Amino acid sequence: MSDPMPARQSVLSGLSGNEMYCIDLLGYHPGNLLVGNSVFSRGFLGSMSAGFRGMVGGEITAITDMITQGRHLSMQRLIGEMAQHQGHGATSVTTELIFHAQNIEFLSVASTIHQKVGVPATAFTSASDGQELFCQVDAGYEPVSFVMGNVAYSIGVGRGITGAFKQMARGEVRQYSDLFTQTRNLALQRIVDEARSVQANAVVGITTNILPFGGTAVQEMLMVGTASRHDISDPALAAMGVVTSDLTAEEMWGLARIGYAPMKLVMGTSVYSLGLVGGITSAFKNFVKGEINELTQLIYGAREESLGKVRDQATAVGADDVIGIKTYVYDLGGGLIEFLAIGTAVKRTTAAHTRSEQLPPQAIIRDRDTFFNTAERSYGVTLTEQQQ
Repeated sequence: MSDPMPARQSVLSGLSGNEMYCIDLLGYHPGNLLVGNSVFSRGFLGSMSAGFRGMVGGEITAITDMITQGRHLSMQRLIGEMAQHQGHGATSVTTELIFHAQNIEFLSVASTIHQKVGVPATAFTSASDGQELFCQVDAGYEPVSFVMGNVAYSIGVGRGITGAFKQMARGEVRQYSDLFTQTRNLALQRIVDEARSVQANAVVGITTNILPFGGTAVQEMLMVGTASRHDISDPALAAMGVVTSDLTAEEMWGLARIGYAPMKLVMGTSVYSLGLVGGITSAFKNFVKGEINELTQLIYGAREESLGKVRDQATAVGADDVIGIKTYVYDLGGGLIEFLAIGTAVKRTTAAHTRSEQLPPQAIIRDRDTFFNTAERSYGVTLTEQQQ
């Protein structure tokens, strides 16, 4: 009697039901979850701290390089797992830093997908989930590679920002506006460089995160997105070299449907001093109620300065509009405030189109959480506590 055929192993996928529907429309079926990681010792932080103790702001190249190396090592291992599973693509790629007691873990996670018919020449990786991937491909952006650009920077150590300008009058601190503008744009330039290295002409779905770095006076600005290829026939778009956009996938599809294409992610940064008041919190301590007219005007002016820089960048590349503008305010301490405006410059063009007349509902429905853990909050104890 012959041995029974071994049972086919179940696929363990991170795709949701709506993502499954969308990748099926694209001609794929799900594969296994992918994980790649790399662990670095935290010992280097002590040796580096003396090197940037006197900095007043700007990139800390050694930390940027270390983080970049760790993130790319974890991605290489994820891609290696995808090859082992004979995957044709990886969606929902994430990159994360986890600070353990003595170490830093760089973790990348994604979901494999397999093409139903034929084998592509090269497997792709994408920051987009299955729903976003459908929107982007339908708008003509074929995924090539998950890409990232980052910069680790000091926001003031030692005297730094918090000590050097305590006596400064209110108004823009041009030195710091220029410094932060340069720092913010380094991350964007690096994601563009990665896209160029894989012969892509667009980076879509860019998300921007500003992350604390392990309890130090350092932050990381991280941009991730999907390097893609698009048949860009418009000379103004082709002149960009690599188009960049932080529009959501659904927004980009909608704009393509009415004849708009993204040109460039644009940012405007302004750093203003509140003078002797020592920050927003201190400024309001002595006031009970009523408008503080001087601060109203200063903060309004700072925001307008940032938006003006966004407008200038968009005008320089020949954009018709800047859409999806978001503004952020950061209290840097010592009476300094950073205003950041970010959006995507777009252009009306005949090069923009979609394959479908409308998106399927499954491409835009947001998945709900179905698992909730309130046990510790409910009982007020941890499961590892010894019971008396």
